[in-house]
Amino acid sequence: MSTEPTFTAAMVQMCSGLLPEPNLEQGSKLIRQAAAEGAEYVQTPEVSNMIQSNRKALFEHLATEEDDLSLKAYRALAQELKIYLHIGSLALRFSPEKAVNRSFLIGPDGMVLASYDKIHMFDIDLPGGESYRESANYQPGETAVISDLPWGRIGLTICYDMRFPALYRALAESGASFLTAPSAFTVRTGEAHWHTLLRARAIENGCFVFAAAQAGTHESKRQSYGHSLIIAPWGEILAEGSGSETGIVMAKIDPGLVETARKTVPSLQHGRRFSVADAKAGPEHLHLVRGSS
Repeated sequence: MSTEPTFTAAMVQMCSGLLPEPNLEQGSKLIRQAAAEGAEYVQTPEVSNMIQSNRKALFEHLATEEDDLSLKAYRALAQELKIYLHIGSLALRFSPEKAVNRSFLIGPDGMVLASYDKIHMFDIDLPGGESYRESANYQPGETAVISDLPWGRIGLTICYDMRFPALYRALAESGASFLTAPSAFTVRTGEAHWHTLLRARAIENGCFVFAAAQAGTHESKRQSYGHSLIIAPWGEILAEGSGSETGIVMAKIDPGLVETARKTVPSLQHGRRFSVADAKAGPEHLHLVRGSS
């Protein structure tokens, strides 16, 4: 662990366009601004390299992880600025037919410390005709990922994952003090659920939550909700972005607040696994088995 008790985290709020090169320029400028203002950990949103709704165009611009120019540039930038740089995700080529939505945690030496493929695919039909089929283009991940920062352990997730609390509980039980949810939330679902879901993930696990977001109207005409958030383990919002503008939001992070929250409400120690008895099948009662903490 670092001898420094606190650190500064920054969320980069972007409005990614159709092509990787302008998005790299946009993201790099904001990352530099965050580092210049003292950020030691900087996170960008989901699909920082491009938001493409057209499958043909998407696959024309995809690169493999080994060949992706954005990843190479961000690794060099992290090394130059001597920061922990968390690229919320990049769309990368997985196979001729599938992409992956992959997050990268990069250290101050420019090395990739961890990567995570988004597990839960956003396949949904919203009222008003808005429809998404992420699984049509993307291969889902299968493994939860945790890594170490100088100030504690960090769990990696992406956007729609936040609706599946078991993932976050598993990360917290594995030692995560910081949970991440870089996102490109729709306006409709964001207005209804964004703040509530992320504050719940912080409160129920006694963790900080870092969620950089896409914002505004993209070249693809998609609209993203914005409101990048930094949330404390007790549920307080420490920093919040706008609903439509690009920029950065920052907050001082005190890792000691994790222990304070977990001692006050020790729910991580009290969790119990259970099976459900079907009332139609007989008079069995709910059977509880104590889970690991």
